[in-house]
Amino acid sequence: MTIPTLVLASASPRRKQLLEMLRIPVLVHPANVPEAALPAEAPAAYARRLARDKARAVPGHYVLGADTIVVLDDRILEKPTDDADALRMLRALQGRTHTVITAVCLVAHGAERHAIDETYVTFRSCTDDFLRDYIATGEPHDKAGAYGIQGWGAALVERVDGDFFGVMGLPVRLVLKLLAEAGCEYRFDSRRDERRET
Repeated sequence: MTIPTLVLASASPRRKQLLEMLRIPVLVHPANVPEAALPAEAPAAYARRLARDKARAVPGHYVLGADTIVVLDDRILEKPTDDADALRMLRALQGRTHTVITAVCLVAHGAERHAIDETYVTFRSCTDDFLRDYIATGEPHDKAGAYGIQGWGAALVERVDGDFFGVMGLPVRLVLKLLAEAGCEYRFDSRRDERRET
């Protein structure tokens, strides 16, 4: 069975970009679900629950939900509320290793399949002026942990141990695994773009 059109329950342009990079047909239908951790909820469980809730909230035969969180010292760093909050987060990450957790959930014909990725990112040490200049680009505003590794935020990073795509927001290998479990094995098709043009 060929890869079906995926309904992406996320407004993230980066997730859409990664699916399109693999020529997987995608429709964007952002889910509107509360994003707040429950009392005593572990970070991985939180990400998994949000990915599941997003996938459940959107109609479609193949719906993909995903959620990415940044964790430092067992504390979840959400999207910053303002520039001062972004600076606080980026200062805390300086010269340290944190965990980026991305959970994915595929709902295919009513059946749910889950996977989770944990990648370790080490930041180099930067001055406050450097961090303020980065914040002034506007890039941190809608990013967990106040940085985007696929953009200017790459200048903050010393090392990545794990899945770079997971840090971007969608571990591609896990999405393909879930699709395969649902009976949709990914195959390369160099003619796919040609067919779209005719």
